[in-house]
Amino acid sequence: MMMEDTQYMSQDKLDQLKAEYSDLKLEKISAIAKRIDEARQLGDLSENAEYHAARDEMAWAQSRVKELEHIIDSAEIVANTGSKIIQIGSSIRVKANKVEKEYTIVGAQEANPLAGKISNESPIGSAFLGKSKGDKVQVRLPAGVQEYKILDVK
Repeated sequence: MMMEDTQYMSQDKLDQLKAEYSDLKLEKISAIAKRIDEARQLGDLSENAEYHAARDEMAWAQSRVKELEHIIDSAEIVANTGSKIIQIGSSIRVKANKVEKEYTIVGAQEANPLAGKISNESPIGSAFLGKSKGDKVQVRLPAGVQEYKILDVK
């Protein structure tokens, strides 16, 4: 497996994805298939909105199942090891323009910038990887170059 194909995530996120996969595979797809069958029995399919909506939903569900299979198969669990070198799973406190911020570096599947969870693939997240407390990091953002000072690594 190629390294850039690895999906880094916590055990909780992997469990959520596995639950979604099971729900789709075991329940939702069979329920959609039943809706398609019922809509087919109504006759003229060319003007049957329920049939077309169910077919679209089935296509989405099957696509999502394949996506989830790929993500789960290429998942690598990360946990905060307590290292003072920033890696996936690290929580950091940084200062930029006299404003302190806290981030947790996570895999792309768990990224939620509003909650302070930034992806290791994002410009900011990737710039912090391998750095440690006291380092200054320059990140090129759409608004220009931003300099961050790393205050703490947990």
